[in-house]
Amino acid sequence: MLSVGWDSLALNALAFVLAVALDRLLPEPPANVHPVVWMGRAVTALQRWAPESPLAAVLCGCAIVVAVVGISSLFAYLVMAALNWVGPLAYVAGGAVALRTTFTVRGLSTAANETRRALEEGRLDNARASLRSLVSRDASSLSAPLVAAAAIESVAENTTDSFAGPWLAFALLGVPGAVAYRAVNTLDSMIGYRGRYEYLGKAAARLDDAVNLVPARLSALLLLAAGALGRLPVRLAWRTMRQDGSRTASPNAGVTMSAMAGLLGTRLEKPGHYCIGEQMREPGPRDMGAAVHIMERAAMLAVIAALVLLAVRHAITG
Repeated sequence: MLSVGWDSLALNALAFVLAVALDRLLPEPPANVHPVVWMGRAVTALQRWAPESPLAAVLCGCAIVVAVVGISSLFAYLVMAALNWVGPLAYVAGGAVALRTTFTVRGLSTAANETRRALEEGRLDNARASLRSLVSRDASSLSAPLVAAAAIESVAENTTDSFAGPWLAFALLGVPGAVAYRAVNTLDSMIGYRGRYEYLGKAAARLDDAVNLVPARLSALLLLAAGALGRLPVRLAWRTMRQDGSRTASPNAGVTMSAMAGLLGTRLEKPGHYCIGEQMREPGPRDMGAAVHIMERAAMLAVIAALVLLAVRHAITG
């Protein structure tokens, strides 16, 4: 009985499609039952024990990464094995619910559109406040164009983090792979930055960079394909990617951001850090809406790509 779920392309494809449907139809699961929230709480608890010494902090950070990613993926594996033992229906339904917690398209669209509406209505302070759900930077003094730019950047970058990365991981490694990807991403977002946890988060940041090396470039190609479907300037986007894709500190974020900047024909700037598409115009609310539409078209293409990759994986391992 245990081999049914693991070996069945149909069951895994159904679980994936059902998870995508759940994301479109239902809001995020409650925080008290959301696995990503549990991961965050575990990281918060572990980081309290972080030593002061840089070397010791790096080693501690490595241990945290191994513990959080390892335990999360092992737990996901055991849950899926149990569902598989119960039967195909449980495997598909339970797998879809578990997979749904590792990604979101609807959540990204909702957050970006909330900021867009506030900016359209001239409520700059509200737009700055709602931007907090998209970016971690201080938005209190950002102008309207910079708020729009930050939201567009987040939509582009999160094409990778929010769905393309988890879906790629699922296609290759099943639900445990998607959970492991989300654990890495959660660790990076919590401790993988400069400041208090700079040394503690080095392992998480480097692992996140490595894990997203392929998904980020796949996401950029999906954005270009989505732009082509919308008859947007794909050649300009490609040129912007080649010229400005490496301007961000992250080796991955700039690839999708520059693709989006070229498709929209807008400048995306984080003052003091980078400027993508420097010669292009400043973005506004209409560009924010266009970015969401491009991202959602890219998500539809990503569903197809994930199913194809899933089929290839089953054909090879089958």
